[in-house]
Amino acid sequence: MSSRDMERGRKHRGDTQWTSWLTPTIVVANVAVFIVVMFINDCPKTTNGANGDCVAKFLRRFSFQPLRENPLLGPSSSTLEKMGALEWRKVVQGNEKWRLITSMWLHAGVFHLFTNMFNVIFFGIRLEQQFGFLRIGLVYLISGFGGNILSALFLQNSISVGASGALLGLMGAMLSELLINWTIYANKLAALFTILFIIAINLAIGLLPWVDNFAHIGGFLTGFFLGFVLLIRPQLGWEESRNSSQYGARARSKYNPCQYMLFFIAGVVVVAGLTVGIVMLFKGENGNKHCKWCHRLDCYPTSKWSC
Repeated sequence: MSSRDMERGRKHRGDTQWTSWLTPTIVVANVAVFIVVMFINDCPKTTNGANGDCVAKFLRRFSFQPLRENPLLGPSSSTLEKMGALEWRKVVQGNEKWRLITSMWLHAGVFHLFTNMFNVIFFGIRLEQQFGFLRIGLVYLISGFGGNILSALFLQNSISVGASGALLGLMGAMLSELLINWTIYANKLAALFTILFIIAINLAIGLLPWVDNFAHIGGFLTGFFLGFVLLIRPQLGWEESRNSSQYGARARSKYNPCQYMLFFIAGVVVVAGLTVGIVMLFKGENGNKHCKWCHRLDCYPTSKWSC
């Protein structure tokens, strides 16, 4: 996305350009976790590895599982499960709630890791520079958590890993930030269509087999509504009117009525949505029983593949 598209039409003197350190830290942490997972996986010592099927054998214990087992160049599913992958039975019946957090730091392979981290850098650095590490960190973590809640409700017979829910949360927050701060941006429509196009591509990819689109959808929705709450900006001209009020002029309201309304509604939706999701999950509910067609959102069968 062009930075020009996202340039604001007018800067406020009170704006702060933050130094982005959290986003690179997240990327480094994800890469480090992947290296640790591959070290523990130790393909040459597994049954398949003993038959000489490991990929990139020169990496020794860091070599990847056979492509027929993991085409993404990564560890085995059993290793991911052991390291904290999201699995409904272990979360609900095994009381391992921590998997709702740990799974977002695991990746199925090099391709999976690279794609997610590239996008985290692309979206995360811009948002962190404008809004600081605290708000963007909250969007990232809560969106990842929200995505995992929805995933666990609908995908109860498989494991899930990845930062995709948190990543889609950043995209959703970028979209809602543009909408709630609409008046202070130039090139609004170009920016809007660019963001919508990127989000649509990511959600469409989720319709492929072996991609957890429920994590995508849950993360996107969580981040979208969080953006209205955490990324709201003063309306254009507020600071100038505040300064002129010192000379007797009436100060302009910091936020317009539409911003207040979106802030309130989004806050209620986020709290209510996460609460309902958590309650349903730990009651052992299966989301597919409440929505018979929702499985189509995760994988759409075609003549080229089966779900």
